[in-house]
This record gives sequence, structure tokens and C-alpha cells, in this order.
Amino acid sequence: MIKDAVSPLEPRYEDLAGNGFGRKARRHFLATRPKFLTASVLPVLVGTAWGATVAGGLELGVALLALLATALVHCASNVINDVGDDITGTDRDNVDYIHPYTGGSRFITNGIMSVQEMHRWGWILIGMASVLGLALALLKGPIVIALGLAGIAIAWLYSAPAVQLSGKGVGEFFLMIAFGVLPVCGAAWLQSGVFDLGSLLIAIPVGIWVMLILWINEVPDRKADAANGKLTLVVRLGLDRARLGYRLLHVAAFASIITLVAMSSLPWWTAVGAAAILAGGFKAAAGIGEQVTRPVLTRSIEMTIGLQALGSILLFVAAIFSH
Repeated sequence: MIKDAVSPLEPRYEDLAGNGFGRKARRHFLATRPKFLTASVLPVLVGTAWGATVAGGLELGVALLALLATALVHCASNVINDVGDDITGTDRDNVDYIHPYTGGSRFITNGIMSVQEMHRWGWILIGMASVLGLALALLKGPIVIALGLAGIAIAWLYSAPAVQLSGKGVGEFFLMIAFGVLPVCGAAWLQSGVFDLGSLLIAIPVGIWVMLILWINEVPDRKADAANGKLTLVVRLGLDRARLGYRLLHVAAFASIITLVAMSSLPWWTAVGAAAILAGGFKAAAGIGEQVTRPVLTRSIEMTIGLQALGSILLFVAAIFSH
């Protein structure tokens, strides 16, 4: 289906144009896709809860700095991704996207901000995150700098046309690291000073659930991605194997949680919640297929986003009661 006009749900130039400070601030804020910040905020909360429980107390200032710095890197990643996809032509050629979930923010495509403005804004956001990271490093030591640089590197390499991890069949796994291992283990270490097996095991499902959002979002975008050389895993696997992969990743997330419960690191009721997330994931997988209608796929995308939020909240609460 070819879209002849901008959907009423999409950002429009006439609604956001203007040189006043308020209009500019609103444009720049919305360009970061703030509705999806739960994908970075919740992992930090899970890691903070785990680390604070291990340490026996919460360093609130450190937690807030980590939360804000991570959110800023996520915002920068979203903006830089729009720039990369515009340069390669992916967003311009995409007529099957489902706004606001896939196809980017549409800010460049709909003429709201130029490529140059978005590129500049992305690096300003990274600069802001770096300042907060340096403040954390002064409080906690140079390991913070290594963690921050790893996150920034993934944010840039994921979308930069010269590298474009997103189109190499590995971007999905790097995203799991960026939204799972780094924020969860990093936040836990900031509170406890410890990198341990428990923080890694609790980071795995958190990262997988975010990865699955990207995975299912690649489904409606697959034709435009393939036409522009962005060979995501969904493009490479095809829909049948992509559906199987989606389910297997949910199983892997469940297995990691069950391992923590078996180790008595998480309370028993965590397994019940994890089983519900797994069942929801298998139901959402039905939205991936050649004969699936657009409304069904949209519901599966929304369900995947909801499962990430619910699963992360489950682990946040469970981490507070962890042993």
C-alpha cells in the first residue's frame, strides 16, 4: 500500500514549524521519539534495584545521573538512526511503515528538520550525555567512561552508513547489549561495585525484550530495508524463520529468569510472571507472517512493547526482593 499523504498521526511541518524558542524546543524534543524511552529507562531501573539490593542501600544521586545519561544516549541513537536511514534512502522509500512504531520519526522525511539539523542535534545529545558520564566517573571511577564509550559507540555504529551494524545482521544483538547488558550491569555496578553472574543473567531478558521490539518492527520495514541494502535479520531470515527466532528469543529470556529463580536469587513468583510474558510473546509472534494483516501486525508490535515494559517492571520489583 502506497501512502499518498502524511497520516494524521505523523508529525507535520505545519504543526511544528516556527523560529520561536518554544517551537524549536518542541521539535527537538519530539525528534528524539520520547515515547520509547522506556526501552532505556527501565533497564537502568532494573540494574539499580539489583545493585542497591546487593549493596544494602541506594545511592539516589548516582542512580539519577545514570538514568539521565542513558536516556540521553538513547535519544541520540534515535536521532542518529533517522539521519543514517535518510542518507541510505531507507525511510524515504518505505511505504509500508506503521507510525509511530516503524519507519523512523519522519522528521526528515516530512521536512520538519533537515538532515544537518538532526545530525547536529544527535551529537549535542551525545555531548550532554558525556558531561553526565564524566560527573559519574568523578564519583565512581574510570570504568564509567568505558561503559559510556561502549554505549555511544554502539549508538553511532548501529546507524552510521559507513558501518551500519543495523544492516549487517548483527545490529539486533548489539542492541541487546546496548539496552540490556550495559545499562543493567552498569547501573548495578554503580550501586554495588560488583559485576557478577546475577546481574548478567537479569540483564539478558531485559536486553532480549528490547531486541524483540526492534525485531518485530523490522517486519513492515523489510521491503524498503532490502531495497536499500539494509539487510536486517528479518530480511535475511524471511518471515517464517523470523517468527521462529522471535519465539526462541522469548524462550531464552524465560530460561535466564528461571535460572535466577533456581539459584534462589529471585523469588519464586518471578517465574510465574516470566511464564506469562513467555505466553504473551508466543501470542505476539502470530503477527509475523506473509498473510498477516496490517492491524494484526500492529497489535503484535504493541504487544511486544507492552511485554518489554511489563517484563522489566516484573524484574525491577523482583530485584528489590532478591537475595
